[in-house]
Amino acid sequence: MPSPTPVPPRERADTPWRSEGAPTPPPKRKMPGGWRGLVLAALIVFLLANVALSYFNQGDEPTVSYTEFSKQVADGNVSKIYSKGDAIQGELKNKQPLPDGGKGDYTKFVTQRPAFADDDLWANLSKHNVVVTASPVVVQRSFLANLLISLAPMLLLVLLWVFIARRMGSAMGGVGGLGRKQPPKPVELEGGKRTTFADVAGIDEVKGELNDVVDFLKNPQQYRAMGARMPGGVLLAGPPGTGKTLLARAVAGEAGVPFFSASASEFIEMIVGVGASRVRELFSEARKVAPAIIFIDEIDTIGRARGGGAAMGGHDEREQTLNQILTEMDGFSGSEGVVVLAATNRPDVLDPALTRPGRFDRTVSVSPPDRAGREAILRIHTRDIPLAADADLDQVARTTPGMTGADLANLANEAALLAVKRKQGQVTQADFMDALEKVQLGAARSLVMPEEERRRTAYHESGHALLGMLQPGADPVRKITIVPRGRALGVTLSTPDADRYSYTEEYLRGRIIGALGGMAAEHVVFDVITTGAENDLEQVTNLARGMVGRWGMSERVGRLTAIPADAQSPYGLLAAPATLDAVDHEMRRIVDECYLEACRLLREHRPKLDALTEALLANETLDEPAAYEAAGIPRLSKEA
Repeated sequence: MPSPTPVPPRERADTPWRSEGAPTPPPKRKMPGGWRGLVLAALIVFLLANVALSYFNQGDEPTVSYTEFSKQVADGNVSKIYSKGDAIQGELKNKQPLPDGGKGDYTKFVTQRPAFADDDLWANLSKHNVVVTASPVVVQRSFLANLLISLAPMLLLVLLWVFIARRMGSAMGGVGGLGRKQPPKPVELEGGKRTTFADVAGIDEVKGELNDVVDFLKNPQQYRAMGARMPGGVLLAGPPGTGKTLLARAVAGEAGVPFFSASASEFIEMIVGVGASRVRELFSEARKVAPAIIFIDEIDTIGRARGGGAAMGGHDEREQTLNQILTEMDGFSGSEGVVVLAATNRPDVLDPALTRPGRFDRTVSVSPPDRAGREAILRIHTRDIPLAADADLDQVARTTPGMTGADLANLANEAALLAVKRKQGQVTQADFMDALEKVQLGAARSLVMPEEERRRTAYHESGHALLGMLQPGADPVRKITIVPRGRALGVTLSTPDADRYSYTEEYLRGRIIGALGGMAAEHVVFDVITTGAENDLEQVTNLARGMVGRWGMSERVGRLTAIPADAQSPYGLLAAPATLDAVDHEMRRIVDECYLEACRLLREHRPKLDALTEALLANETLDEPAAYEAAGIPRLSKEA
């Protein structure tokens, strides 16, 4: 599956969804700087208030002594005065320094004439032509002005705090982030390009299932005229990486309707009721622009079957969120025109009330693509990658059974990265094969092994490969290497020529024999058992357990399922202790028979084992033709 177009980020942290294709609102104004901006703004207000106060304080005239006033009158430096009772205001002709060591000069002044003064003030004023005015020389500020000036810094800080509180309230969603004054508006997808079915490959049968939803969203009147009801929900079930999210976005893009995307875990909060509130708001936002699609990823996070254990804390919150989703999808809230798509890897654990008709009307299985689908996916992912003439995407698709769309996208990207490291202008077939080895086997390690251990590892891998070549219908050996990769000292890669969908008992026994080939080769050649077979034994155990406990390939256990598919341990599950003992006995019988057969085949074909080992020691890595040639065995499986 192609990687989806980048989804715009959420506008707010408490909006647990993203959207595309919906009307774009005007951008919200944001307070610059956050908390740093708040501190900086408070500092600026403080400085401005000080400057303003110092400016206003310049209008306060100095009070001088009556002696200083008499001296200035005697010197003829007073131009005019105003007297009210014993209070005198005046103005000098020329500036004088402030008396008593004060800093600065003064022109206007105020003074107080003592009651005991017995000077001839009027005569002195008349002598020096001082004008006695009828209006005050110094205009004093009123009480209200003084009050406003003193309160100005406090008022500025209060206004700033109210502004910030409102901004935080709209961003956080009210008190504690639990409510909202204004619902968030969906944002438009950047670039304007939406995902359609042209961007989806390898799962044509699923696209056919979803075409009904697309057609209903495009032509709802035709269906309503026939009395048909729009499907309330479609559940996409499948392994990770198969393209469930991409499919949901493609449905919305194909229908040309708004698309709201959310992960179920993002609804859950510690405080009970938040998730249900967010679900209500999400459906409310979708109904405003209906018809629309809501996509909930990993719905099993909140959609698990209810009733297990006491409802406390987050568990109760999860159930309330699920109940709200059930209510919204049931139609009581008038959500017509809104289709809910959900994705899950575990459809078996969902609550029955969620999967009943009327809520999720359809369950669509999204499986890994087949060979043709893998080739189509690779062609989509290599549209922007220059390919060399020898790059064979069909061959790459043949050698990648079971890979999902995400795996193939990663493979194409790894091949492009290798081409860049090798300073090539195009991606070659060798780049794809090396990238496939890196993805499946792990990166090569520079590890110097002792010669004895290196030879033992070569026999181990040759045992795997030779038994794979000898078993009829076994998967062809694609590559053998004794170069350490990941945690393994050597690797044998075998993949089928064509996709397999069911397996016979003979094929599974051949798989067990091949997996035991490494241990058997060490036993036959060196008569030792090493820890190198750990991963092989895990595969053998899983195969034998499935044959006996799940697939009815044991006469003693019978045709029944004694072990569920997702069980990590067979004990205490589904069956009585006697049945589980029988399962254990039959597993041991099958593995022992296969091990004896592996040892017999290796002893019988010891020259081929030695020849293959020597070729592997000489070359370290053998591809498919070289491996079969070294062993002297023709290919038993033909390419489909």
